[in-house]
Amino acid sequence: MTQSPARTRTFVQALTEALDLALERDPNVYMLGEDIGEMGGDFGVTRGLWAKYGETRVRDTPLSEAAIIGTAVGSAMMGMRPVAEIMFADFLGECYDQLVNNAAKMHYMFDGQFKAPIVVRTACGGGFGGGPHHSQSVEGWFLNVPGLVIVAPATPADAKGLLLASIENDNPILFLEHKALYRIKGDVPEGYYTTPLRQARIAREGKDVTVVATMKMVHEALAAAAELEKEGINVEVIDLRTILPYDAETVLASVRKTGRAVVANEAPRTGGLASELSAVIGEACFRDLKAPVERVTGLDTPIPFSLVLEKYILPGKEQVVEGIRRVMK
Repeated sequence: MTQSPARTRTFVQALTEALDLALERDPNVYMLGEDIGEMGGDFGVTRGLWAKYGETRVRDTPLSEAAIIGTAVGSAMMGMRPVAEIMFADFLGECYDQLVNNAAKMHYMFDGQFKAPIVVRTACGGGFGGGPHHSQSVEGWFLNVPGLVIVAPATPADAKGLLLASIENDNPILFLEHKALYRIKGDVPEGYYTTPLRQARIAREGKDVTVVATMKMVHEALAAAAELEKEGINVEVIDLRTILPYDAETVLASVRKTGRAVVANEAPRTGGLASELSAVIGEACFRDLKAPVERVTGLDTPIPFSLVLEKYILPGKEQVVEGIRRVMK
């Protein structure tokens, strides 16, 4: 779609605009979650929508994540397009069965007679001292689930465009919003537009090394690239945007061009997105690589409340710089 002129908006404001436009455009779209109504959500994303659309379209629910997603799946089977909010991604464990064994398998099990076009918005990621139950990066929990789509924007413009595309999509979608990005600002086009799912973004072009990143780590990678440019190292940064199914074509084309790859992901190292991408890059680009693929990830440990320890456990610009220097040796 042709995009209108852009204005500066925060990540939260971009999400709110998307929800407002979706509710206005399609009467089958409705929202449900804890404190999303009059309160406007724990992070303010749904602020003002309850007053505008009423409690039927913006529904406060009991404190039961399983009930929220169960209701969303059931109503989606009947033709609705629910947007459910799970306040913190850590609480997805409470509704894991509804997502994995019901929503993700619905279309396959009923041969297309039923589907589950639900969007599950949730706040993820650390960096604010939230401790082990409010700071996790959960994408690795769901990477092994066929039928589920995982979307993870890094900019306000993509937050809006990807959310609208997700609401239009007929698959169940887990929409990850990194808490550290909620207050960042960027240019956001006016009006209704969609950003294609499963299409990565080249956030910065380069020729010496490719960094593949998601969400907050995209910004850490861009900061690392700016620093290393002073040393003559030209870094290409890929913003994956859709984590499952991801845009392997864009990633592999970039790695074949640069010959070096670093994968940056905040989640723990073992069994996560970084492991998946490094394996695919190693298999497909073995003869193009000038160095082994480097993973920059969080440590395999629960996230503490201590900001000092949290900074040690979670990756940032410095770790990306170190990873790039290792593959450049």
